[in-house]
Formats: sequence, structure tokens, C-alpha cells
Amino acid sequence: MKGGIGGSLTAKRRWKGFVIAVLGLVLLSLLVPLVFLLGLHNGFHSSGFSTAQQSSSASGVRVYSRHSTAKNVSQSEGDESRHMDDLMRRLEPTFSKDIRENFVGEAENKTAGSPLLDGLPKERSRANQSTGAAAMHAATENIKGIDGSPMLDGLPEKRSRANQSTSVAATHAATENIKGIDEGEKLCELKFGSYCLWRRNHKEKVNDFIVRKMKDLLYVARAYYPSIAKLPALDKLSQEMKQNIQEFERVLSVTTIDKDLPPLIDQKLTKMEAVIAQAKACRVDCSNVDKKFRQLVDLTEDEATFHMRQSAFLYQLAVQTMPKSHHCLSMRLTVEYFRDPSPDIDQSLAERHLNPDLHHIVIFSNNVLASSAVINSTVMHAKESESQVFHVVTDRQNYFAMKLWFSRNKYMEATVEVLNIEDVKLDNNKASTSIHLSLPDEYRVSFHKVDRPSTTEYLSVFSHSHYLLPEIFRSLKKVVVLDDDVIVQRDLSDLWGIYMDGKVNGAVQSCSVRLVQLRKLFGNKRVDETSCAWMSGLNVVDLVRWREQDISGRYLKLVKEMNSEEAVTLRASLLTFQGEVYALDDKWVLSGLGHKYGVDSETVKNARVLHFNGKMKPWLELGIHDYTVFWRKFVDPENQFLSDCNIN
Repeated sequence: MKGGIGGSLTAKRRWKGFVIAVLGLVLLSLLVPLVFLLGLHNGFHSSGFSTAQQSSSASGVRVYSRHSTAKNVSQSEGDESRHMDDLMRRLEPTFSKDIRENFVGEAENKTAGSPLLDGLPKERSRANQSTGAAAMHAATENIKGIDGSPMLDGLPEKRSRANQSTSVAATHAATENIKGIDEGEKLCELKFGSYCLWRRNHKEKVNDFIVRKMKDLLYVARAYYPSIAKLPALDKLSQEMKQNIQEFERVLSVTTIDKDLPPLIDQKLTKMEAVIAQAKACRVDCSNVDKKFRQLVDLTEDEATFHMRQSAFLYQLAVQTMPKSHHCLSMRLTVEYFRDPSPDIDQSLAERHLNPDLHHIVIFSNNVLASSAVINSTVMHAKESESQVFHVVTDRQNYFAMKLWFSRNKYMEATVEVLNIEDVKLDNNKASTSIHLSLPDEYRVSFHKVDRPSTTEYLSVFSHSHYLLPEIFRSLKKVVVLDDDVIVQRDLSDLWGIYMDGKVNGAVQSCSVRLVQLRKLFGNKRVDETSCAWMSGLNVVDLVRWREQDISGRYLKLVKEMNSEEAVTLRASLLTFQGEVYALDDKWVLSGLGHKYGVDSETVKNARVLHFNGKMKPWLELGIHDYTVFWRKFVDPENQFLSDCNIN
């Protein structure tokens, strides 16, 4: 009985264990699909392999083991480095040296400086790769035609775009700046003589910025002070403003640049700005402030006019005063003449001076160097220099310097005679005043028209001394008169063969200025409406016809009638030669090189005679540099006298 009962209990226990096991299996069979459906299986896999596999499936990049990955990264670094060098060689004409070195340094730091060690996670390694690659990608995208393919296709999209945008912005800004600089330099080179080229050559740091600011504040304070001073309630403010004004006036009276300003000037500026702000905030009569501003404007205009007139006077003084170096030359030559007098000319040369069959050229000058340049340029371009005779007419002050200079300097086969105009014997009826040397007179003539641009010309005409030509050279029939501010670039022998049709003066006419336009100068004198103004500089003078027409007597009569009125020489010369001027071809003389800018260099080079009429003579520092080179090449810089007087 007991055994039966014990056996049944054992059987029941076995059955319960079997049922529990079956139920457990059923529950597990139900739970496993739920776990897979909920995605919890990720927790049961190796994270390193899964991440790499997911990245591989997403990007399409082949994935290797850890060691092979590090090897591949090192290989990609080498490829990027080689690509960087190749890219820099292509960009060499575009980027400057400094920018190129900085760009290469940054790229190398971004690529070679990445910590790509075996033990690092893949994500960090790939991020460092993307940083260097994005910079290279930005550079290649920014420069068209170099490399259009993306650098690394396998970068994570979001991070790659961020790095690319940063690098592209920096590189784009750099290339835009370089492009602007290059275009500016090219513009300066293409437009020679433009303001940007002048600014680049004369660039200076602004050294009076604070001084200008002080002047502006002082101007405003002076305008508000009278209105503030009239209000009793603002006595304290008016007193402060007065003190600031006096302080600014004291500082500006002794200071013109910022470095000379006293210490603590910033505090003074702050106080003045605060006082002006308070004055503007007060209710004052606007009409009073307006009147004061107008008064200050009028005073400023008067001051500007004064400085403009003073500048014009100083400019006129500078161009009329002989440079110190030229004065030194004249004095040294004079002293040397009396120390070692030049020998008297032989009889054969004296006969050449009076021979009417030779080509005689007359120069009125008191400038040794200028007259020497004229003679030197003439003989160098002459076909037969032995037929040329130069007569330099000067005054007593420069006579001995001229004598020594032309006796020691030879001009090929030409002959040079120096004459003192004060030693010339004249008929009493034609010499109303004492004789003195006068050079060609220049007059600036301007015409302002409403419908046309204004016309400005420098007219150079004969001086009083030129009307003594028939008396000085009584044995000559025809002479060529050259001013001392000309340079000859072609042979002049054709001038003596010109048939002048009975005219006295062969000259280049300036028909932009007609005598009828100057009729106000001539008063009641009859003027030919078709006559043009003529220019001195290069003139062919028929002395035989001159004597027949009594040109000198006609000129002296007009001068007496005009008495001491202005522009006497201009009016008398134009009226004297009215109807007596033979128009030479305009190709003979290129005028205006003493006042006109922008004349083409080829035009200057191809001209027969260059005339530097105007205030900026080629031997002055004020001379226009583009033209003075054509004058300086006829001056010997190795001459001992020029070296001693520092003429270069």
C-alpha cells in the first residue's frame, strides 16, 4: 500500500517537472520572436563589428581588419600629400608665396597631424580623415578646371558637409582677396599715369587724423558757443565750452601732426565731444547757429583763397628763379674764365660768323645749360654740321660763363659765337630805352564756352630783344631763331630752302586761338578775322624783308601807344606781324611740353622739334618727367662743372 502510494507520488512529480519544462519551452518560443521584433538583438552582438559593418553597408567603402585599416589610412595620407603637392603646383600662378605656404602648412597639419593609431576607434579615425580631406575638397571645388571629382566618397554625410562648408568659406575669401589685389595691380599697369599707380608709389600713412578730428570739433563748438553763451541758465556749460575751445586753439596753433600732440589728448577730445553733445541737446535758436556756421564757412573760403593765391605766387617764384645748381654753374664758369681766359677766336671763325651763305641759328638765352642742349641736339641731327653757325645772345652777367663754356666744349663741326647784347650799337632813332636782354614772353590764354570744353594755350611770342635782330646781324639775310627751351630731333637744313612768299616770319600757327577772339586786348585796332596766333620757338626770319617792312619800327610804335598796359608784348607782337606770318607745317614743332600732361611718348619721339613752352621747364624740378628725358640726354652728366654744382 505504501509502495503503491509512494510510486504514484513519484510519477506525479515527474509529470509536473515535464509539464513545467514544456511550458517553459512554449514561453521561450513565444518570447524569442518578440525580442527579435523589438530589435533587442543588437545587445547580443559585438558592437565593434556591427558598427563597422553598418558603416560599410551605408557608404560602400570596403572594410578591412584593424591592422589593414591603419595601413590603408597611412596610404591615403600619402595619396593626399602627393595630391596636395600637385594641387599647389597648379595653383602656383594664382596664389602668392606667403598664402601658398600658409595653405600647405594648414593642410599638412590637418592630415599628417591626425592621431591615426591602431588602438583608436574607427569613428575618430574617420573624422580626422574627413577634416583634411574636406579642406582639399574645398580648394579643388573653388578652383575650376583642376580636379572636379570629390576627394573622399565614404565620409559621413553630415560631418563631411560641415567641414567642407567651413573650408570652402575660408578658401573662397582668400581667393577673392587675391583676385581683387591682382585686378587692382593690373589696372594700375594698364592705365599708366593713373591715380592708383601714383597712390601706390606715394603711399603715406595718415599722420594727422587726430588733428583733423580736433579741427572738426573746434569748428562745431565755435558755431554753438555764441548761442549757448546768451542763455543765463547755461553759464556752466558755456564756461566749459569756452575753456575747451581755448585749449583746442592753443594746441592746434603749435601742432600739425599727431605725434606732436601733448599727452592726455584723448581726455581733451572726450571732454569736447561731451560738451558739444550737451550743447546740441539744449534748446537754442537754430537761426543763430545757422548764421554762425555761414560766417565760419565764409572765413574758411577766404582762407582757402588766400592760400591758393599764395601757392600761385610761390609757384611763379619757383619757376622764375634760377635753380641754385644752375647759379653755381654760372658763377664757377665766370670765375674760371677770369682765372684762365679763353683764347681769341681766329680770323677764319670770324669770317664764318658774317658769311650769309651759311646756316645761321640765333638763340636768346641767359641759361648756359639750356642753350648748350639746344645746340647739341641740333648738330647731332644735322646732315652737314660744318655749315651751321650758332649765335648765342646773352647779357653781361652770363657773357663770360657762356664764353668759357662754348670755348671748351665742341659741337662737331659747327661754330658757336657768344654775343653780349649790351655791347650792340644801335641807331638812336630806334633805341628809346636802354638795351637789356629779354627772353620770349609766354602768356596763358583760356576760352570758356558753354557748349564746348574750355581751351587753354600757352602762347610764346618774340620779346623786345628779338626786334633787334636786323641791327645785331646786319650782314645776314635769313636766320632761324630757336628758343632755349626747345630740343631738335631732325635736320633743320630744309628751313633755309623754304619760299616764304614775301612773308617776314615763318612760324607754326596756333589756330585754336584766333586774333578775333582776342579783340578785347587790341581795343580799336583793326584785326583780321582769319588770322591765327603764331608761336615762337622755331622761327624762320627773312631779315631783308624785315628791313623793308620796318617791322622793328612798327613794333616800337605800338608799344608806345599801349604805354604800360598789361600783355604789351603779346598784343604788339601779334599786331606787328599781322599779315606777315608764313605758316609752317604743324609737323615741325610739338608744343606744350611745359604744361600738358598725357602726350603720347611715340608722338614726342617722332616730332621734329620739341618745345617745352609753359612753366615746367625741363631743367627745373617741376618739369614733367615723361618729357624731360628727351632733354637730359643732350646734357653731359660727366662734365666736371656739372658734377661740382650737383647738376644731375
